[in-house]
Amino acid sequence: VPWRNKALSSNLAVLQSEADCNKENMADKLQDTGTISFLEAAVKISHTSPDIPAEVQMSMKDHILRRTRIQRQTTEPASSTRHISFKRHLPRQMHVSSMDYGMDPPAVTEQPTSIGRIKPELYKQKSVDSEDPKKEAEKTCGKINFTLKYDYENETLTVRILRAFDLPAKDFCGSSDPYVKIYLLPDRKRKFQTRVHRKTLNPTFDESFHFPVPHEELVSRKLHLSVFDFDRFSRHDMIGEVILENLFEDSDLSRETSIWKDIQYATTESVDLGEIMFSLCYLPTAGRLTLTVIKCRNLKAMDITGYSDPYVKVSLLCDGRRLKKKKTTIKKNTLNPTYNEAIIFDIPPENMDQVSLLISVMDYDRVGHNEIIGVCRVGINAEGLGRDHWNEMLAYPRKPIAHWHPLVEVKKSFKEVCGVFLSFESPCSVHD
Repeated sequence: VPWRNKALSSNLAVLQSEADCNKENMADKLQDTGTISFLEAAVKISHTSPDIPAEVQMSMKDHILRRTRIQRQTTEPASSTRHISFKRHLPRQMHVSSMDYGMDPPAVTEQPTSIGRIKPELYKQKSVDSEDPKKEAEKTCGKINFTLKYDYENETLTVRILRAFDLPAKDFCGSSDPYVKIYLLPDRKRKFQTRVHRKTLNPTFDESFHFPVPHEELVSRKLHLSVFDFDRFSRHDMIGEVILENLFEDSDLSRETSIWKDIQYATTESVDLGEIMFSLCYLPTAGRLTLTVIKCRNLKAMDITGYSDPYVKVSLLCDGRRLKKKKTTIKKNTLNPTYNEAIIFDIPPENMDQVSLLISVMDYDRVGHNEIIGVCRVGINAEGLGRDHWNEMLAYPRKPIAHWHPLVEVKKSFKEVCGVFLSFESPCSVHD
């Protein structure tokens, strides 16, 4: 027994020395506290199990080393594709995969500052041309003060122009020679004008003007004030205008009411061309579109007599081509004609989103060319009321839908349909 205990003691001493050597080598290679503690637990197993052969212990140690290497490789952070976009937002920050866990403090990179750097944006001046001249002019056209009063006994509307304030300078001397024109629309035959005030931007007029008009017509009348700058040797310059849509906006006109209004920028006097009422009805089963011209009101006078000879022409347009045109009868010497005439076009349902109607109110002239008073357009590609009227017709088939449409100048309308008559082919199949 003594010699066996002595042999066991010598074997334990050899194993102890080998374990110490392996422990130091592995600690130097891994430098990880968790791995060292794991190896110490393995060494303790060898202390308590002296009968384990040395070859088995070495194989166990090799297996432990390989396992720790795999664990260190799998714990390395890997970049995911869904994080790439997030990392792009942080280009100057330290990436997680490149961090150093050593004890040395990280080197602080000096961030550049804006002190002493020239900033060109501070030296940029606002260009006069870059701003909208119309919006700028609207801010500097000034204000006008006037009063309204209606005489119920004499059926007369009295417009009193009091003063204007902060008008823009139109002359080279930095001043203006302002005066005001007064209309009670839609009648443009009767107009009044104030006196011209020389070299002032804040004129005081204090002039009264009387418009005979029945009380029931006041609802449909509009007050139009045009402010001009007088020029002796050339055309007078328009400063701006004021249009009061509702005469009863501030009072019932039974007593004199003072009103201040901003003068809106304008280069020419806006002309009221009148309105037209027509109805639209579409029958999908028959493929038939019916436009009924009902009447017009307050048309612009085109003849020297103060009246017009109006008729209505309707053009069917499809993908840039005028396919058909039809017209009503002519009404002589009137600005408020009544027609009640139906114009019919046969259009398949599959082509309804490709067509539109151009309605033109014309003035007949026996000698010269017929003149256009105004136009309007309806269709899927029209704007405003023209598009809404068309969509309402499609939403309620077999039902006539009637609306009033304001007439616009032909130049403004043809800007929208300038390509209407330029193409030569059309995929639409419209029957007569």
